[in-house]
Parts: sequence; C-alpha cells; structure tokens
Amino acid sequence: MSHLEPPLAGKLAGLTSSVIRDLLKLTAAPNILSLAGGLPDAELMPGARMAAAAESALRTSAALQYTESPGWGPLREVLAGRESDRFGRRVDIAEIFVTHGSQQALSLLAEVLLDPGALVVVEDPAYVGALQVFRAAGARIVAVPLDGEGLRVDRLAELLAAGERPALVHTVSNFHNPGGVTMSPHRRQALAALAEEHGFWVIEDDPYGELWFDRPAPAPVASYSSTVIRLSSASKIIAPTLRVGWMVAPPRVCRAVELLKQGADLCGSALTQQIAAELLADSAWLTGHIDTVRGVYATRATALVDAASDHFGDRLRCTDASGGMFVWAEFTDGTDTGELLPRALATGVAFVPGGAFAVSNPYPNAMRMCFTTAAPEMLTEAMSRLARAAGDRAPVHSAQL
Repeated sequence: MSHLEPPLAGKLAGLTSSVIRDLLKLTAAPNILSLAGGLPDAELMPGARMAAAAESALRTSAALQYTESPGWGPLREVLAGRESDRFGRRVDIAEIFVTHGSQQALSLLAEVLLDPGALVVVEDPAYVGALQVFRAAGARIVAVPLDGEGLRVDRLAELLAAGERPALVHTVSNFHNPGGVTMSPHRRQALAALAEEHGFWVIEDDPYGELWFDRPAPAPVASYSSTVIRLSSASKIIAPTLRVGWMVAPPRVCRAVELLKQGADLCGSALTQQIAAELLADSAWLTGHIDTVRGVYATRATALVDAASDHFGDRLRCTDASGGMFVWAEFTDGTDTGELLPRALATGVAFVPGGAFAVSNPYPNAMRMCFTTAAPEMLTEAMSRLARAAGDRAPVHSAQL
C-alpha cells in the first residue's frame, strides 16, 4: 500500500550544510595538517580548573535543577560587571541574557527582529553561521564589503541613501571571521550613528575580542548606541563545552528573546552556567589564563604569516595577525583556491576556500586559515606543503619586480 510522505517546511529548500563543517570530516585523517577548522586549542583549556568548579557547583542542588530562562542570576551579575567595564557605563542585569552559545543568541534574535523578507546587511566575506541563521529566517541578504578597517560603513550609507531599509546589520567587529580585520573606532561610531538615524538594529558578534595580541580591541560598537546588540561567549576564552554565550541588549529585546527561548529549550544548563560564573568571576586567575592563550596564539599566528611570506612572497597576501584565530589570504597571481584544495589535501594540508564565505564577491583566489591548533613548526610545514600543492614557484618579492 502506497503512502504519502509528510513534507518538511518549505524554508529548508534554500538551506545547505556548512562547507566548513563538511570539510572537517575530510581533514580528520592524522596525515592532514588542518588549517580549516575554527577551533580553540583544547590543550589550553583549563580542564582541572573547570573540574574543581564543577565539583563545587555539584555540592548544591541548584546545579542539578532547571534555572531561569534568561540565565542563572549570579552568572548574569558577573557578566553585567564585565560588560560594564567594556562599555564604560553601568550595564544592568536586565540587559544581560545568557544563551546556549552565542550562536543561539543570533538564532533567537533573528526570530525576534526579522519578518520574512526583511533586509539584513552582512559583511562580505561573511561569517557562515550568520548566513545560515538569516537564510533560515527568510531574510533578504545584501552584502557590504570589508577592508582593513572592517565594515565599509560608507558603502552602507550609500545603500541607505539609495532607499534600502535594513532591519538589522550584522558585524563581527573584532578579529573578523573569516576576514581577520578589526573595525576602526571611527567606523564603530559611524555605524552606531547610522543605526540611530535610520532606525535599524546592529548585531555586534564578538567572540574573539579578548584574544588580542598587541593591544586591546577598541570599545564595542554597542557602547555608542542602545540600537546595537552585543554578543559574546566563553567558548574561545575558556572552553566550547560550557556552551555559555550571552547578549547585551535593551530589556525589551531580552524579554522577547526569553519568550522564544522558553519554547526552544526552557533554559540553559545550571551546571555549566555555575562553572562559567566561578571562572569568569575569578579575575586574577582569568587574566593569567587569557594572557597565556594570547601568547600562544600570537606566536602561532606569526609563524603562519612568516611561513606564508617565506614560501610565497608577494604571491600570497595575508591579513595582519593581530588577534583572534584566523588569517585571510589571497593569491595575487590568480590561483583558484577551490581548485587548489584537492591538491592541497593530497599533499596533507587543508584550508577553507574563500568561496565558502562568499555573498556577492565569489573570492575565487582567497582562503581562510586557522592558526590556533598547531605548533609553529607544524604551521611552517603546512605552508611548505601548500607551496608544493600550488606549484613549486620561487617566491616573487616586490624588490624583484
């Protein structure tokens, strides 16, 4: 007897799996030096310190129970204090909402702020996780390019002058994923001013801001206007397994997100939120821990960029590695990174082609490389393998031209 298969929602038709997540399956082999992931180094995660915090939390029944939908109260108080230091003003606990990683915050905000067909402006190249969220929400997506100072706010102003009316603008303001750049202070102020003038929201996605190498990141875009919602996370500075992210947003936005979170998962984990609260509140320990992470990542970033210069010269242009987890690189000789990837895998090295982050510009000659999980000598070897895959050409330096 035949039967009709029940349909899935129509909005799934335009969704695809993350190219990066799919690529990770190919790079799991032990012979592959992978620059494709976006993972913090597990060896730097404070497992023993987390275990002690978990043991302390489990001495109380509160860690075993449901917690409040906006997050465990003491954690929100800790976060309000930390965010107050960044904003240069008092951030009230009513402005803090804890989520299951900052990606959940982005997903819930899309439901709260967007109707189907609403315009969302993103950066190009774009954070893939944001594209997945906005496409699932049925948004119309328009891209604004990046340069060395971050989002091209002048191009956004041109869109607004042409009559476009975005519901929100999404930006990864610090050590951009994948672009590696940080938005300059004057552009932050200009973006906030445009949001207030034209009445749109800005989502400032900032998981990497504390991973600076030379100097701290500028004041948040959100410090200039209440129309900017700031997202952050404990994943990059402590460990992803906690799944503790948070947003700083006006109370009315937090209340709306709370209604949706109750329908999605009721609340987060009381245990992991208590662990996060203890670690984030221990300022002396946390400062030392983050300093260690910064130092290791800075050494690795320098090794990768130096090795790229040694093996490719001016043939490969890399962003400055001043923080975060990624370097964005572009071949200046027309090398197609999508075509290069299979050859690179055959030589034992992986990266993510620029096309995985494309919105308007296809970035055929670009790639993202992550430097966080490999020792300097392995990053040097990875560049050697990539040079073999790209063809054993001698580096072309500007002095030779």
